[in-house]
Amino acid sequence: MFELLKAGGILMVPIVLCSILALAIILERLWTLRPSRVAPPDVMSELWRWIKARELNGRKLKALQASSPTGRVLASGLMNAKHGREVMKESIEQEATQVIHDLERFLNPLGTIATISPLLGLLGTVIGMIKVFAKMQGTEGAANIATLSGGISEALVTTAAGLTVAIPALIAHRYLIRRIEALVVNMEQEAIRLVEVVHGDREIDVEGV
Repeated sequence: MFELLKAGGILMVPIVLCSILALAIILERLWTLRPSRVAPPDVMSELWRWIKARELNGRKLKALQASSPTGRVLASGLMNAKHGREVMKESIEQEATQVIHDLERFLNPLGTIATISPLLGLLGTVIGMIKVFAKMQGTEGAANIATLSGGISEALVTTAAGLTVAIPALIAHRYLIRRIEALVVNMEQEAIRLVEVVHGDREIDVEGV
């Protein structure tokens, strides 16, 4: 492995660093974007039980806010429910914007890695080929062919390494974006349901807010 990295030249260093960073981001986001963490079913069911029993108070809203990203959004709406439907919706939208921003954390760097890794590999190959042709000057015949074939194989190492990093990074980036979209849709459905319940046939009083 070390010999392979050595053959790729100095540009293998940023490619390896990109691979380490991409792996760290992917693992962190997979852990953070678990549905059970973003919208815990037990917390949501407990909220609807509180609403049905008219048991909401400031303490329970703080617990809801600290429970999950979806809990933050719903708690923000409930804290402003007494000011009317439009104010409640605006507070939900504002909090949701911040929550979505948090969910998308590190995805831009991951997308950047997926973009620049093959370019770094291509640059390494171009530099390697320039060195090959520079060494070929003054050689002839079979020696010329041997130098060319050996140099090309080494130069292509960086391209292969760049693609090896970029392909999984791109797949993970697309997958994580889709996961966030699904989580946001679920969050929107819960928020719409909450607004309709609170400002439907009857309004819900929240004690201590």
